[in-house]
Amino acid sequence: MNFKITHIGADHHVTGSCHLIQTERMTILVDCGLAQGHDSDIPMDDWPVHPSNVNYLFLTHAHIDHIGKLPELILKGFEGEIITTYPTKELLIPMLEDAMSFSSYDPMDVKTILNKIDDLSWGFEYNEMFNINNDWSFKLGRAGHILGSCFVQFETPYESLVFSGDLGPRNTPILQDPEIPSSCDYLFLESTYGDTIHEDRSQRIDRLGQTLSLALKDKGIVYIPAFSLGRIQELIYEMDRLFTDPQYKIQFPDLQTTPIPVCIDSPLGLNITTIYSKLHEYWDTEASALYQKGDHPIDFKHLISVHNYKDHQKLLEQPGPSIIIAGSGMCTGGRIIDHLNQGLSNPKNDLLFVGYQAKGTLGRDILRYSQRKNGYAIIHNQPVPIQCRVNKLSAYSAHADQNELIGWVKSFPEKPKIIKLIHGEYSAQLALKEALSEHGYQVEL
Repeated sequence: MNFKITHIGADHHVTGSCHLIQTERMTILVDCGLAQGHDSDIPMDDWPVHPSNVNYLFLTHAHIDHIGKLPELILKGFEGEIITTYPTKELLIPMLEDAMSFSSYDPMDVKTILNKIDDLSWGFEYNEMFNINNDWSFKLGRAGHILGSCFVQFETPYESLVFSGDLGPRNTPILQDPEIPSSCDYLFLESTYGDTIHEDRSQRIDRLGQTLSLALKDKGIVYIPAFSLGRIQELIYEMDRLFTDPQYKIQFPDLQTTPIPVCIDSPLGLNITTIYSKLHEYWDTEASALYQKGDHPIDFKHLISVHNYKDHQKLLEQPGPSIIIAGSGMCTGGRIIDHLNQGLSNPKNDLLFVGYQAKGTLGRDILRYSQRKNGYAIIHNQPVPIQCRVNKLSAYSAHADQNELIGWVKSFPEKPKIIKLIHGEYSAQLALKEALSEHGYQVEL
């Protein structure tokens, strides 16, 4: 091995992705993410190298748990190149600008940091090999997690290595399926759902339609905490199908006679949706075909944009039936907190989780305590009874499950020499290690 790897974050945790590669000639970071919930990482002051000595930063995608510490990296002297895909470069600044608006950064510092990041960032096409520092080369392959997501494959004179980033499942709306890397010696594989088999994705529109129909019948509100990047656009896409596709019009007539207002109460989510629309050349075949026919797949008549805080406050007072999609996806902040404080105790309402809820987050607490008699959640330092219906649709996960992770690895032309599991809780990693070992792979935790 002609390099040294230090897992700064997301070694035995899901969030805070940050991996340091040191060679004789250069230093590389793969991701620079923010740890969330109870997840931890190595403080930047304790890194083996100073940020000013990092030559390259590769970003696998634009979620905050993969890019959120980039402002701190800049402030501590990073001057290297930021390498990612074209769509991720488009999404990078809006995501960081929003995240920094909730921080203690001075507005002038925010502008300076964002300008610096923009100057240092380069967008690359998928599946083209590029050289760095003469003896190393790289290419970016589609990971199918969100728009612009990628795995990174490095080729050296002696060995090759692949960082999976976050892998998505096949047949995700809007996104092209994950691609398969060339053979590699070392695979650093995410394991978020290494111990889980997701629900059948082919049934998820049906379950979504059933949930929304139930809300219409009892005139309740469906709250959906969702990540602004990826999940909101996917939900809009499938609701558009429910409201416009002839098959679903017959299957769910209640959704057609009295259309439920769908409120996107997320300024960032609305901004990202606009960027998604501009990047339609990166969509999959199905979404592109709808777009070409004039049926915009992430827009429909009763989709309501809630931009300013005044409209957000008005929405809090409006009765159901309605659907409210708001961030954050793990209920760790954002406008969803106000909605949950308002509606969690109403038995007519539904709370629908469509993504991973990390340990230590409000979302994980609600999932846990909703199963108990007289369960409650702490919001604004006060107990709020959980009396609404709490649902979880794991088929909406943007992460591959155990079978999909194994299938991806088995598709490699040759077996990697070593698979190192990252981006997962210990129990998920242990289960995935055992499953991969049964197929003859050498796996490390």
